[in-house]
Amino acid sequence: MTSSEIRQAFLDFFHAKGHTIVPSAPIVVKDDPTLMFTNAGMNQFKDYFLGNKLPPFGRVADTQKCLRVSGKHNDLEEVGVDTYHHTMFEMLGNWSFGDYFKKEAISWSWELLTEIYKIPRDRLYATVFEGDKKENIPASTIALTKWKEYLPDDHIVFGNKKDNFWEMGDTGPCGPCSEIHVDCRPDDERKIIPGQSLINKDHPQVIEIWNNVFIQFNRLKDGTLEPLPATHVDTGMGLERLVRVIQGKQSNYDTDLFTGTIAATERITKKKYNPDLLESENSQKSDRAAVAFRVIADHIRAISFTIADGQLPSNTGAGYVIRRILRRAVRYYYSYLDYKKPLLTQLVPVLAKQFEQVFPELLQQEDFVCKVIKEEEEAFLRTLDKGITKFNERVQLNKDQMLPGDKTQKSIDGVTAFILYDTYGFPIDLTQLLAKEIGWEVDMERFQTELGKQKDRSRAAGTVDAEDWIILKEGSNQFVGYDSLEARASILKYRKVKAKGKEAYQIVLDTTPFYAESGGQVGDTGWLEIGGSTIEVIDTKKDNDLIIHFTESIPVDLSGTVTAKVDAAKRKNTELHHSATHLLHAALRKIVGNHVAQKGSLVNKEHLRFDFSHFAKVTAEEIAQVEALVNEKIRENIPVVIKEMKKNEALKLGAMALFGEKYGDAVRVVIMDRDYSVELCGGTHVGATGELGLFKLTGETAVAAGVRRVEAVCGKQAEDYVLEQTGLLNNLREVLKNPKDIQKAVENLQAENAELKKHVDVLEARQLVIIRNELLQKDEIINGINFIGDIVEVSNADALKKLCFDLKNHLRDHVAVLCVNIGGKPFVAVGISDTVAHAKNLDAGKIIKDLVAPLIKGGGGGQKTLATAGGQDVSNLMQVIEAVKKLL
Repeated sequence: MTSSEIRQAFLDFFHAKGHTIVPSAPIVVKDDPTLMFTNAGMNQFKDYFLGNKLPPFGRVADTQKCLRVSGKHNDLEEVGVDTYHHTMFEMLGNWSFGDYFKKEAISWSWELLTEIYKIPRDRLYATVFEGDKKENIPASTIALTKWKEYLPDDHIVFGNKKDNFWEMGDTGPCGPCSEIHVDCRPDDERKIIPGQSLINKDHPQVIEIWNNVFIQFNRLKDGTLEPLPATHVDTGMGLERLVRVIQGKQSNYDTDLFTGTIAATERITKKKYNPDLLESENSQKSDRAAVAFRVIADHIRAISFTIADGQLPSNTGAGYVIRRILRRAVRYYYSYLDYKKPLLTQLVPVLAKQFEQVFPELLQQEDFVCKVIKEEEEAFLRTLDKGITKFNERVQLNKDQMLPGDKTQKSIDGVTAFILYDTYGFPIDLTQLLAKEIGWEVDMERFQTELGKQKDRSRAAGTVDAEDWIILKEGSNQFVGYDSLEARASILKYRKVKAKGKEAYQIVLDTTPFYAESGGQVGDTGWLEIGGSTIEVIDTKKDNDLIIHFTESIPVDLSGTVTAKVDAAKRKNTELHHSATHLLHAALRKIVGNHVAQKGSLVNKEHLRFDFSHFAKVTAEEIAQVEALVNEKIRENIPVVIKEMKKNEALKLGAMALFGEKYGDAVRVVIMDRDYSVELCGGTHVGATGELGLFKLTGETAVAAGVRRVEAVCGKQAEDYVLEQTGLLNNLREVLKNPKDIQKAVENLQAENAELKKHVDVLEARQLVIIRNELLQKDEIINGINFIGDIVEVSNADALKKLCFDLKNHLRDHVAVLCVNIGGKPFVAVGISDTVAHAKNLDAGKIIKDLVAPLIKGGGGGQKTLATAGGQDVSNLMQVIEAVKKLL
């Protein structure tokens, strides 16, 4: 069976068992503060398990794009080294929401694996939870009894809480699980060592392929467990491992899920993949090449699908994770396949074609994804070159400081290795590889210490400590804010949270007019009135589909009726900018081109920010045309029509759906003239475009490869902006003595300034020649070395560097230290001839940092033969000269 047939057989099997087949959620998570990426099939159903939302179906099945690279599921460094770990993978899953439970789930698992997929029964093993006396959790006797119907006792393995009790997180739904493992070893090996002894022992040929989780408890903040009112089934089977077993391969990478990408990599790099080679401590470069092929085949999937789902590489958060994955792939082909130009971008079309039937979003955005990846690769290839230069500089410095026969310096210190890693994005294992090639080592203990400090800082900054929810009453969470800015409600539950040392409260109402941050629109603020008290709502956010109100305090009595009031002025200005965003999006597509697609947005009361796919700067002419078209639509006062309909109907109507957004069967469609703007949108909007008044673009810039950003204001904010700009223009006119043509006056001023600067440069050059000649007269010989030290009078610090360069042309073996006081600030330059630097082992940069900077209370740096510093204390300039002089 091909991988496509295996995937379809799973979906067909569970459809026949009464399951509704649902599409994969985006791999990038937007409305769950606990996740950056979908890391399990159950993520999109989390609200059903938590009881925040009623499931529309009792039984569901799907194939879900997942990504595991950080946190609890940190598999990144193992990817490519072994045969079965991946960053992005497909999770086949079937779920029961209060419907069937352990007996049916196990029975259907066995039926699918043995009767549909024809996996030999004697190769299958099952694990069963043995119970936990400490927590008083009983063993899974129902699961054990059911498995005994299919498997002999020596194929059933009891697992402890670590292996066979699944938990969503520190708190929340959880329960025992039953894993299915398969022994893929040759028969002769199976006779010698029974598979039972290799379960969950990380054996590459005895692997878990399916996990049946039986959710029946809720973990509280204090660690105790309480039974859930309804029990659920959550199963997950990795497609990559399943395909490997069915296709009889020894590695996931030998299946048709990866062979196409590996073959394309072979063709591009003109290198051959040898699947028998695995990395070890004694691996040769040729062995590592095999790992490189696997890393590339895996990582291109994670990179491509996350970008297609809307997550661009960046230096923070989820974007940094993607950049890390991409750079790991680049480093492997750069180092082990000797390929020095962008490779990953050439593989995107192969991947897009392979997945066009199951995940078509990649093919639909192929050009955009290719462009983003190519620019990221080019940037990191430059970084690698820069990092290698920095590495070589450090090696040379250590060699210069090394005494004859001294081997202690044949090491790259951990701080330097960390700076290469953290500042320059230079991978630590590449630093180790470069060091190994010259017989050196890297101080990994110190590197790990520095890395640990960084992780601690990041963890402290991002940690949110949430207490258990205190439930006051059962009920659902309903949003009424489209129609009203005020509502009477009851508090369903609340909890205290702590982040960055500050305490706050989260409150959930049964009915709320507060819009929760979503789709680029900020959350509402306002007030909750209860029992004579008024508390301020400082933000509103979503946790999946649960609307949460953030407050800094809570009233003593929470049992009464709540009057929830939204800040109407803020909401109105936010709505203006949201509706303007729709008009802007449509105008960009008409003026700039139909390839324009939204890649991000921010809508608040002050302004709007809109990111979109485009590969060049938007011209001034295009900006003017876009602005004119939006204002034309405002003057037309087009009614904003909002309808709810089936998603398929909306798409037939021409509605734009955003990649990476999760839509249900029923969607909300915002229409501003059917021939102009039709979008799927859950945000709040004005009644007619005329309410916007005026629209003004305020900026355009690049934010990422293939992505531009425009910012704009409308309504009163646009009026204020125009008044501000007009005021600046009038002030400028007055400063220029009210010329008839203000542009011509500025151009004349610029030309005059350029001409005067030329004269100044000529005069400065003459002055520096005079100063240089005076300095040469002050030259003194110390131990055979020419030394010049003086406080000079120049107009800028750059002149000190010019003087040092000039002295180099007139003196052979010399050291110069020149100082200047500019407006009460000291500046120092140290110049050393190459011969003296080598013979006396002197380093201008080190002298500046260690000797000069402390004396002038400043800082600086530079090269071995020329370095500069600036500071705060001018009183020690003579001491600076004497201190450098003493070195000779």
